[in-house]
Amino acid sequence: MTKRFALSGFVSGIVVGVVATVLVIGMFAGGVFHTPEARAAQAATAAQGQAAPQGGAAPAGGGRGQRGPAAPPAPCGPNIAGDLGANTARDSRCFELRMYTVDHSRVGQGNFKGGIMELHKRFREGEVKVFQDSGVEVLANWQNLDEPDTLIYLVAYKDRAARDAGWAKFNADQRWTDLRNKYFVPLTTKVYMMSATDYSPLK
Repeated sequence: MTKRFALSGFVSGIVVGVVATVLVIGMFAGGVFHTPEARAAQAATAAQGQAAPQGGAAPAGGGRGQRGPAAPPAPCGPNIAGDLGANTARDSRCFELRMYTVDHSRVGQGNFKGGIMELHKRFREGEVKVFQDSGVEVLANWQNLDEPDTLIYLVAYKDRAARDAGWAKFNADQRWTDLRNKYFVPLTTKVYMMSATDYSPLK
């Protein structure tokens, strides 16, 4: 009887030890014992969905606070290397096609208001001018006739670096802030970064 209790106690001790070890490992893996800085980095990485911002640095170190070297900007414009550039013009500009569709499900939420008419007013009353003053060449703006709540526009830059610099200047312009607040239209956005083909009339 005593031997049976001793054996039972020995097995129970092993089980408890294994469970405790698993819990400790899980707590380390889950970040319980990480520093506040590491936990903040984990949260930021999760919020970004592990995706790098355009032209920015990719998260590194599995969200544990380490930061790798800055990633080079995504290619766009002249001299695209490798297979991606096989059919592109070596002297192409960097083109960006943007499609803005009014999201009616968010109208009235927070400061969101207006629709496609207000969006056109925003561009007409100064957004195009702010782009141009920021070094962004606006080539065309279109009203989508098949989807009336969609505005499409095409802009061009010398290269990807000029694109990033142009958008930084645009976003810092007080006129843009005023226009956005005046016409705070909720949108879903599609963006296409493009280089012209070697046979394209437009480069």
